[in-house]
Amino acid sequence: MSSSSSTSIFTPTSAISLAGVAAIGVVAYIGSKVLLPKNTRWQDRYTFIWLAFDALVHFTLEGSWLYLSMFGRQVNTSQGLFAELWKEYTRADFRWGLSDPDIISLELLTVFGVAPLACYVLTQIVTEDPARHYWIIVLSTAELYGGWMTFCPEWVTGSPNLDTSNPLYLWVYLVFMNTIWVIIPLWLMADSYGHIAGSLRAGKASKTKSKKK
Repeated sequence: MSSSSSTSIFTPTSAISLAGVAAIGVVAYIGSKVLLPKNTRWQDRYTFIWLAFDALVHFTLEGSWLYLSMFGRQVNTSQGLFAELWKEYTRADFRWGLSDPDIISLELLTVFGVAPLACYVLTQIVTEDPARHYWIIVLSTAELYGGWMTFCPEWVTGSPNLDTSNPLYLWVYLVFMNTIWVIIPLWLMADSYGHIAGSLRAGKASKTKSKKK
């Protein structure tokens, strides 16, 4: 693992980056307050907030990374607000500054597949469509697979592109910012599995009772 090239742990760019992520979270929360009725079960409310946050991160932050990383461009040689925000993250994971083809492939699926699917599930939550639980499992599986394929190739090669010498890079950028895309999808899958399995078992029990009559 490489050493951090800067002795500074927290910079103005770090503050702007984290504030931007927090602002996306606030927008997601406000969306839940505006679009969901007050009696919405807490699981659905938190699912809505997460998926809104998820979609906005994919569209804005990761979408900007794709724009800066394709057709001969790369973050390290780009200018502008989003380029500076991504340069901050590349201090923790160098691959994001160099237009890594594997990450580009994953982000194409994320931005143009996962993010729209998250928006679709949001509409299902608002309309209380029970079919959302199937799509939540599909979406969560995609998130987990994307995270695994982002980091597993790095781990098996000794993590040459990850900088863990700076506490901010290690615990916030690498651990926290990526672990939430593991823990929350697992929780969503468990919750949706409970709904799907419960409905199927209830349907089976109803059919059994009907046959006995």
